[in-house]
Amino acid sequence: MSIDHYENFPVASVLCPPALRPAVVAIYHFARTADDIADEGDAPPAQRLAALGAYRAELERCAAGLPPLDPRWRRVFEPLAVQMRRFALPPQLLGDLLSAFEQDTGNPHYPDRAALLDYCRRSADPIGRLLLHLYGVQERAALAQSDAICSALQLINFWQDFSVDLPRGRHYVPLADAARHGLTLQQLEAQQDSTATQALVRELCDWARALMVSGAPLVHRLPGRAGWELRLVVQGGLRILEKIERMNHATLARRPKLDAFDVPRLLWRALGMRAGTAARSPA
Repeated sequence: MSIDHYENFPVASVLCPPALRPAVVAIYHFARTADDIADEGDAPPAQRLAALGAYRAELERCAAGLPPLDPRWRRVFEPLAVQMRRFALPPQLLGDLLSAFEQDTGNPHYPDRAALLDYCRRSADPIGRLLLHLYGVQERAALAQSDAICSALQLINFWQDFSVDLPRGRHYVPLADAARHGLTLQQLEAQQDSTATQALVRELCDWARALMVSGAPLVHRLPGRAGWELRLVVQGGLRILEKIERMNHATLARRPKLDAFDVPRLLWRALGMRAGTAARSPA
């Protein structure tokens, strides 16, 4: 089990209310399929962009109440259209996801944290907002907390996956952060663990943890099952950060992950989340 943005969906889980499961699954399949178009296989970037353009056209048809035309994704858009009508899902949030996937095809560099957070705003935050929409939660404070949790999860996924992403030319470290530690992208690509890389990863993990803690009070705003689902998601992200710390922030060389032995700990920490107290990941 890893912290992956889409795998943090409560997809048809026992905690997801049965009435919402079809909508959650439809959103998941939409996002997962688009992510695969952007990332999987050996197609060149231009071909991926063209496929995502066709995928966006299907979304626009779906939002307009028209049936899908492209047979490649009929199984995605037919159920999605049903759930968009049933719950009035905002097409803009789904379009934002596609914008992020289109950006992924170019493996861009990010000059600073603001640029990376803008990517997270489109690649991660719409997921939380769509789920809040299903639960009828629209308060501004709740949306801001959801954005913080989703961006934190995306960042944690980046810091967890250095050993996977760097060999594929994917650079999510803000250039300003790397430069502050005397590191270039070429040095990071070499995946040589050092005092400088450990300090960089430590600082980036602290950033992600602060975001997660700022959003964690959302678990007390959500009703019943949704709140408990979110507690486990928050604690799962914090647990990955804890594992990164215990391996001395050496994620350029190896990838930490959650396993079955973490489940009791996550359940206990989820139970211990109280209103008015900050989420934390004990060392």
